[in-house]
Amino acid sequence: MATAKSKDNKKPRVRVVSAVVMENGKILCTQRTRSHQSYNSERWEFPGGKVKKGESDHEALIREIREEMKWDIFVGRPIGHVVHEYPDFIIDMTAYLCRAGEGEFLLLEHLDARWLTPEELPSLNWSEADKILVDQFIAEETFSNE
Repeated sequence: MATAKSKDNKKPRVRVVSAVVMENGKILCTQRTRSHQSYNSERWEFPGGKVKKGESDHEALIREIREEMKWDIFVGRPIGHVVHEYPDFIIDMTAYLCRAGEGEFLLLEHLDARWLTPEELPSLNWSEADKILVDQFIAEETFSNE
């Protein structure tokens, strides 16, 4: 697990789940919309979102993908975890290996989407926390047996 130490323990800690959707040897990558958080604006990420109180990681991931993409996925095993401090919050993110459901997704909350091979992942300008996951996946050869 990659962890960033907090200099300010008063920052809110946000639990997040992300879907690493793999299909035909490629992984779905989505580009964030423009936001007030300039450090993440228009960067790439694995789709997902916040875990609500009383919700399991799997429930949160299925809900978030339906809300953001009108798409169903099958959530598998956890494949990465990162805690990273941003200027105004701390993200505690778990990534799950997922399979695509039927049909096509819609980009309701993202600017763009790409299907990339694991080797192509470093070519994108990732959000900071997702970049840590990408580096972790490459170092641990996460997709070599998938």
